[in-house]
This record gives sequence, structure tokens and C-alpha cells, in this order.
Amino acid sequence: MVELAAITGAHGVAGEVRLKLLGEGLEALRQHKSFVTGRDGAQDGSTLTLTKIRSDNKGGAIARFAGVEGRGAAEKLRGTVLAISRDTLPELGEDEYYHADLIGLTVETDAGEGVGRVTAVQNFGATDIIEIVLDPVPAKGMKSIMVPMTKAAVLSWDETRLVISKDFADQ
Repeated sequence: MVELAAITGAHGVAGEVRLKLLGEGLEALRQHKSFVTGRDGAQDGSTLTLTKIRSDNKGGAIARFAGVEGRGAAEKLRGTVLAISRDTLPELGEDEYYHADLIGLTVETDAGEGVGRVTAVQNFGATDIIEIVLDPVPAKGMKSIMVPMTKAAVLSWDETRLVISKDFADQ
């Protein structure tokens, strides 16, 4: 499953919700009508069907889902994550990736040294940043490192591992 958005709260009194977009933006979300829901990384088996969506002009979206009537019902959805099956996403071009495909990959350096495992992909505006939890975890110091998803830092990846430059592993 690939998470595309999270409900951050109610919007107005008619049952609309505010969305934090986790994917490629509003147009990517608009391509899907039904979403599997969940919380804390686990799907609960429920689905929400999108009936209307628009930009909030702040980088998020305002949405309405079938069966969600009134502010109280919308507020109960706060914290709900909207996900879709990975196989419903479009094929990727060369050097493109879905964040979900990187999470969990084993990380090693170009010198063949084990580093750890990718646990998250963040984006603070300039580029994607991968978070790698070190393995073994050191007794003192940093437990994880952050590496930019650039050609200088991340040399290659496939479905099982991600290779980073040794220079970025020695932070």
C-alpha cells in the first residue's frame, strides 16, 4: 500500500476534510476515487470514496467523501491516512521512484560496507532526503543519518538495496 494523503481535520460544517498531501500533489490524488484507510501505518480495511476535491491554496487540499456528513463525522477522521495499492500507480521513468519503494531497503556504501536500512523519505523543499537507521546502532552518537537523494549521494538502488557514497555514510 502507498500512502497518498492524511486527513488533518474538518473543514467547515458540511463534512469536508482538510488533507495533507503526501504524494505528487492534488492531480495525483484526483486520479483515484477510493482509498483504503488506516492509522499509524496499519490499514483498517475501510475505504473512503472521494466525491469532490479542491486545492486549499496552501499546498494541501479540501475533500469530501461519500457518507461523511457534518463536522462531527469529518472530525472523527482526523489522523486517517489514505492509501492505494502499489500496483494501481503508473509506471515510473528512469531515475524515478516512489517513496514507498525506498522504505525498508538495505543500505550499503560503494565500498560494500553495510550502513543500515531506509526508514523514511522526507522533503523539506529542496530535494528528497532519505533517513537511514544505522545497523548496528551505535551505543553513543547518532542512531540514524540523513542523506540527500542526489546523484552524488545515492549512486544506485533496486528493489533490494540502496548504494550510497561512502562520503555520505561517514557523517
